Amino acid sequence: MTILVKIADLDLSGKTVLIREDYNVPLKDGAVADDTRIRASLPTIKQLLEAGSKIILVSHLGRPVAGQYDEAFSLAPIAKCLSELLGRDVPLIKDWLNGIDMSDKDIVLCENVRFETGETKNDEALSRKMGQLCQVYINDAFATAHRAQASTHGVAKYAAIAAAGPLLIAELKALTKALRDAKKPLVAIVGGAKVSTKLTILETLSDKVDQLIVGGGIANTFLKAAGHNIGNSLFEADLVEVAANLIEQAKIKGCDIPLPVDVVCGKAFDENTPAITKLLSDIEDDDLILDVGPETSQQLNNILTNANTIVWNGPLGVFEFEQFSAGTKNLADAIANSDAYSIAGGGDTIAAISKFGVISDISYISTGGGAFLEFLEGKKLPAIEILEEAARSWAAMEKAREY
Repeated sequence: MTILVKIADLDLSGKTVLIREDYNVPLKDGAVADDTRIRASLPTIKQLLEAGSKIILVSHLGRPVAGQYDEAFSLAPIAKCLSELLGRDVPLIKDWLNGIDMSDKDIVLCENVRFETGETKNDEALSRKMGQLCQVYINDAFATAHRAQASTHGVAKYAAIAAAGPLLIAELKALTKALRDAKKPLVAIVGGAKVSTKLTILETLSDKVDQLIVGGGIANTFLKAAGHNIGNSLFEADLVEVAANLIEQAKIKGCDIPLPVDVVCGKAFDENTPAITKLLSDIEDDDLILDVGPETSQQLNNILTNANTIVWNGPLGVFEFEQFSAGTKNLADAIANSDAYSIAGGGDTIAAISKFGVISDISYISTGGGAFLEFLEGKKLPAIEILEEAARSWAAMEKAREY
């Protein structure tokens, strides 16, 4: 069981609190295009404001060159969005590492932490500087928990107290409920372009789930492994044998990997290419499989109807093109209509959930991408491990005060 210091454990009145948030959000024309992650951080911020804390917000955005300011990666649009959502000014501070003058209930947003040399390399000197800025460090950015970086890992070593924020804790609880404490039958959906990027998670899930549904280019590789003609579709030739072995091993473990029985094809990867539904036996050599067909959708619907827990990461097809979106839409609707506990994560998955209007019908939507996947794979997340270490130190210190 994960033991972490929580906000409720601390007296934060008048304290300077550094919060690592995840504001790595899409921008369009210099403005925030999707504020989901920003809104998710608001309860933590409001709770600390009510407690009378001085709040320093830290986040990254994109992958700028370390040590160089680049306006394209500035957090100015995030500061503007936060100001609007909170109904108060949230100033963006460019030079923040050497200290910020603040009063109780002040809130500031620091410029992109990846502008600082050493952030992604978990530099000790940078971590120490961050730790010295605050009396309490809070990590509320689950989506970055799989990276050992200065603002997610190193700072927790040097801050006087390091705690987990409510959003991070909620993510851990939801993921644990969905996988480690899952109510059976457990169904997982894993979509995406390549088996290679999700091989570990496919292997891990095949040990845990009752049904493992694959989609996108991953499904194509599995169809090829099962001996089907997939035309000119995206697949990984060097992983066909691996996919075939996964299918066989899954059967031995009692896990079924249902493959599509019909698909929607196009002749080109283009939003205007005509969509044609075909049985697998009718696929031509120049066909591209870009979605699952209606019969496959019905079979998947039957599986999801009987599930008690559903984990979803990745679409079934090219849902961005309207004529190839039905498979993912039907999947989203089936999950939304299911009585199962459902958790979904990953950028494309969240985009699909938003597009098809089922946000309120998914039990929990994870803000994590890579962290979501690595947790499902059973990996230790560095940012969580360091918070656990900090919790043990804090608990020992509190116990010592009792005597």
